[in-house]
Amino acid sequence: MVTEKVDLEGIIPLHLFGIKDKNLRLLSKNYGISIVPRGEQIIITGEKEEIKSARKCLDTLVHEIKKGKIVDEEEIKYLFEHNRCRKGFLTPNIGTGKSLLLHQGLVKPKTPGQEGYLKALEKYDIVICIGPAGTGKTYLSIAKAVWLLKNKLTRRIILARPAVEAGERLGFLPGDLKEKVDPYLRPLYDALYELLPHSEIRKNIDERNIEVAPLAYMRGRNISNSFVILDEAQNTTKLQMKMFLTRLGVNSKACITGDVTQIDLGNGRESGLIHITNILKDIKGIKIVHLTQEDIVRHKLVKEIVQAYERENSKS
Repeated sequence: MVTEKVDLEGIIPLHLFGIKDKNLRLLSKNYGISIVPRGEQIIITGEKEEIKSARKCLDTLVHEIKKGKIVDEEEIKYLFEHNRCRKGFLTPNIGTGKSLLLHQGLVKPKTPGQEGYLKALEKYDIVICIGPAGTGKTYLSIAKAVWLLKNKLTRRIILARPAVEAGERLGFLPGDLKEKVDPYLRPLYDALYELLPHSEIRKNIDERNIEVAPLAYMRGRNISNSFVILDEAQNTTKLQMKMFLTRLGVNSKACITGDVTQIDLGNGRESGLIHITNILKDIKGIKIVHLTQEDIVRHKLVKEIVQAYERENSKS
């Protein structure tokens, strides 16, 4: 057993400790060490190798706090996983991407992959983001769109999804057309409700500053001065994807998101998302971003579930 002191000079200790020392308790549990706060120092006690790993994590967290970043449970879990899974390799620049200040607080990238995704949304007119469930593909794109709208950098947000059943035949759905298609669009509304007050969403929808619609509603339109998001794009056909891409007008940007492991088209039809990653990859102004298991920030079991399915697929 060894004991080391970590100097916290230059930061407010609470920013590292968390509320009621929550962050310290998480670090202690993850690394199997004792952590005791002492003013502007913390005293850590444990096995030599565990102390070495914990110091790497602590040094990175202190470095990020000095740059004004907010440390939370997700950052600590991410750094811990990288220490364990990559034998001490640690990504030093986690969270350096631009944060988005919205109604519910700061929206910021949790992983280097997400950071690259946000940077691509800033730089490119068309961004294609492909990755497994839980990597923040949709949430981050909508957060970026809301930020642009609130800062008057775009006039409209248009959110679209193909109305494709997820491996089920739902049959006849009661109600008018809006009631029939709303279930397909619900995940987009859910993301909006996390980012804006309900009253503000309603107001923006009524004023047509925000539009949530099935992909079919895009046909024949010329969409200018807008930030357009096509979600679940793996379920578009080649013709639907071409139709969507050619709607883009002046001063508009588009983000296309999807998970190519969850295609529900059926009948052997080729996914429009897979098709464009092959034919558009060399066009300037278009960026293709690939997120991976390492970027999953949903429930911790989601990553293990994705990995289990990938192992099963590799056997076949």
